[in-house]
Amino acid sequence: MGAEASGSRPELQELMREAEISLLECKVCFERFGHRQQRRPRNLSCGHVVCLACVAALAHPRTLALECPFCRRACRGCDTSDCLPVLHLIELLGSALSQSPAAHRAAPSAPGALTCHHAFGGWGTLVNPTGLALCPKTGRVVVVHDGKRRVKIFDSGGGCAHQFGEKGDAAQDIRYPVDVTVTNDCHVVVTDAGDRSIKVFDFFGQIKLVIGGQFSLPWGVETTPQNGIVVTDAEVGSLHLLDVDFPEGVLRRTERLQAHLCNPRGVAVSWLTGAIAVLEHPLALGSGICSTRVKVFSSSMQLVSQVDTFGLSLYFPSKITASAVTFDHQGNVIVADTSGPAILCLGKPEEFPVPKPMVTHGLSHPVALTFTKENSLLVLDTASHSIKVYKVDWG
Repeated sequence: MGAEASGSRPELQELMREAEISLLECKVCFERFGHRQQRRPRNLSCGHVVCLACVAALAHPRTLALECPFCRRACRGCDTSDCLPVLHLIELLGSALSQSPAAHRAAPSAPGALTCHHAFGGWGTLVNPTGLALCPKTGRVVVVHDGKRRVKIFDSGGGCAHQFGEKGDAAQDIRYPVDVTVTNDCHVVVTDAGDRSIKVFDFFGQIKLVIGGQFSLPWGVETTPQNGIVVTDAEVGSLHLLDVDFPEGVLRRTERLQAHLCNPRGVAVSWLTGAIAVLEHPLALGSGICSTRVKVFSSSMQLVSQVDTFGLSLYFPSKITASAVTFDHQGNVIVADTSGPAILCLGKPEEFPVPKPMVTHGLSHPVALTFTKENSLLVLDTASHSIKVYKVDWG
């Protein structure tokens, strides 16, 4: 009996964590619901639930009108009510609510470890951001999010320098941005899941090219050292290379690099070796649970290595769910993990996997990451609607 109870403890902890994340936290501020006034769960008239503090923050100060941050329906702040099922669930679970697995494995930062030096963005400046890129010439940070203007550009100090990409249904508008990259000549390329297209803008926001009708669900996008564009099609399961004349706004050629991928999303290119990493989200047979798998191809598109959720579970006590992938300047594969949450180094593709935690605390839901020329790590945390800047601490 003791062994059986011990064996079921990880499953119980995972179930409790899922309940905590899916049901017991506000999906606007990502704070846990509670009985105290500001954190009480409130029903909006559309049926979505947010905490009272977010109702107050979203409502107009005079009219109390607000727009639901999820379905965009008009609501009134004074028409909200306590969400009794969530309050009852909090009472039922009580002290059984566990801490995140990352809290158990996080350790104080040692000399040489990555520590968060500052963050920028935040709710309002960014709304549910999904993609992150760096301009190779200016070093400015480009983020796509769910705001009225979908593309936001930050300077090196974290201030908003420019924004564009109106939310709308016109061809040059952006309906639902998924990912973004910046080319070597400073053109901004966005994958738009809303109309299943790829949109190219100059750095000032003027539309240059709309590539539609060629993809079922364009998702991840990245620039190659030769100024090409690689893009994943999550619905078809393919990886494509686009050759574009960016100043003229002309698509010269499209080449399918890989087929038969399993729901590919994130993609990264090593500027050191030309290797391409693809993040797949295959559905585990019979379980209904979506796992993740990182595949790395050589510059000639030969499969070099791969590792999935199960393979990584042999190295870590808790489940690893990869949400983003990139390469560092030494050619190591780096992934963001939303289950920890954490940032992990998987090592060089030919040595796969040699996993090592890089960041194990201070994150909520990392969805994108990249390295600056100065070797700082930028992490897009969608839960806090912010970009967090990590640097090596030699202190």
